Amino acid sequence: MSVFNETDIDNSCINPYRLIGRNWFALTAAKDGKVNTMTAGWGGLGVMWGKNVCFVVVRESRYTKEFIDNTDTFSLTFFADTPANKKILGYLGSASGRDEDKIANASLTIDYHNDTPYITEGNMVYICKKLYRSPMPKECFIDAKIEPSWYKDGDYHDLYIGGITALLTKES
Repeated sequence: MSVFNETDIDNSCINPYRLIGRNWFALTAAKDGKVNTMTAGWGGLGVMWGKNVCFVVVRESRYTKEFIDNTDTFSLTFFADTPANKKILGYLGSASGRDEDKIANASLTIDYHNDTPYITEGNMVYICKKLYRSPMPKECFIDAKIEPSWYKDGDYHDLYIGGITALLTKES
């Protein structure tokens, strides 16, 4: 049986560009006793306001946004870089929790760390407390190529900064 243990974030050594941009992650939150997740491949890890933080963006149209907006915490679950996991993450990113129980349909399991849900099939989880949210409106884009390339339909992102309260890693 695999178990997650809290890991000292100061001793972790990861490549965030590969981890986020290539491997992707599941962004998970709870609302009114329900859990929803979505795949994300944009974001970052860093330091802000003297805290270890993550930066994530969620489009207005995403069902998971309702969950993140109505809770104080969320998780980022990272998976081993395998074709099977990429397929699961592809499904989580294309199916909507409004229409189906995509977590169950993907044969995934939810567990909780201090009331914050995460996916147990992953191998590393960041537990995060919301610190900041801001819309990303059209008029704020400085590079004129970004907005027409990524937001043709007007479905803009909100930026969230979450303070990392725990890093969980899996032991077999």
